[in-house]
Amino acid sequence: MPISRLKLLLMQALVAIGAIVFWHIVTNYPVISDVKTMRFFFSTPIDVFTRVIRMFADGSVYRHLWITLVETILAFVIGASLGIIVGFWFARKPLVAAVFDPYVKMMNALPRVVLAPIFALWFGLGIWSKVWLGVTLVFFIVFFNVYQGVREVPQVVLANARMLGMNERQLLRHVYWPAALAWVFSSLHTSVGFAVVGAVVGEYLGSAAGLGYLIHQAEGVFDVTGVFAGMVILMMFVMLIDAVVTVIEKPLLVWKPGETRTV
Repeated sequence: MPISRLKLLLMQALVAIGAIVFWHIVTNYPVISDVKTMRFFFSTPIDVFTRVIRMFADGSVYRHLWITLVETILAFVIGASLGIIVGFWFARKPLVAAVFDPYVKMMNALPRVVLAPIFALWFGLGIWSKVWLGVTLVFFIVFFNVYQGVREVPQVVLANARMLGMNERQLLRHVYWPAALAWVFSSLHTSVGFAVVGAVVGEYLGSAAGLGYLIHQAEGVFDVTGVFAGMVILMMFVMLIDAVVTVIEKPLLVWKPGETRTV
């Protein structure tokens, strides 16, 4: 059933307001534990949002945001591009997919945190160690979605397209790519967050700048307000990038009806 955009935004805002109100209550009133203990572990929403505003007002956060943004975009673009290319290749070459299947599964099962020190050793403590950590997270999400999307093209559609005289290049452009596009954008929305995770985890483990560095520094001095402020900025950062992906997605998938539509 179509939902008006205003109603959807209102429902989303109510969820956020409810969470903030709950946070305010448990850190200002002895509901779960005493107030001092709760503030030590969770700070308060007023303190956190005040810190966020101060960080933007004095400009201290912009350099760190820029570095994390560059790392995230590079990880996202490289990982998504490789995932799309390899996903299409594997889907169109069953023998190649069968041969490499166990190796892909083994690499996907490897905890990415284990790779962070190796990438730091290979690429140093600059941005590229964080970028490649993010690539390993983004690649597999996009790869599996593209692979599945191409494989699920109905055989009847392929047969009809070949009867009309389409060659492999035309099939790729007019059949496989449109069929996989919805899967691609579904994976891109998820991989945005993972690209940020890769960048932030890399910064957390070893860097001199970035949002992960800010959060790590705040943790080191038990500055819970600083930790939560960094997390809030990080969430805003992810939502902004995801909104950009949505803006790009809408004109490309205008032909595809959604399960939940806004009007």
